[in-house]
Amino acid sequence: MTTRPARITVARIYDEPAGTGVRVLVDRVWPRGLRKDDARLDEWCKDVAPSTQLRRWYGHEPQRFAEFTRRYRDELDQAEPAAALRHLREVARARPVVLLTATRNVELSQAAVLAELLREPDPA
Repeated sequence: MTTRPARITVARIYDEPAGTGVRVLVDRVWPRGLRKDDARLDEWCKDVAPSTQLRRWYGHEPQRFAEFTRRYRDELDQAEPAAALRHLREVARARPVVLLTATRNVELSQAAVLAELLREPDPA
């Protein structure tokens, strides 16, 4: 039997928190211009972020998003990212989760890819 995770949302780390949930930063690098004291996050899960090489290749170019998604999902099968993804699944089973990113267009970000994965039923 598979369980569905609690509600998953995506937001920019710079935006005012809206609603409730565990706030998790999923970027590999710390957001520019944001002091750690001002971040209002519960966790920084950088091991689940795309590799620097993939992030640089993507460059947030919308025409590359489909290929970025495919490559990123492949990366998430590697040991450290897979463990970080399992951790996020555990958190999401218990409480709503807000995946945070510094990316301007959150719909075309790794946070959006992660949200889609976390909304899927748990793999057996």
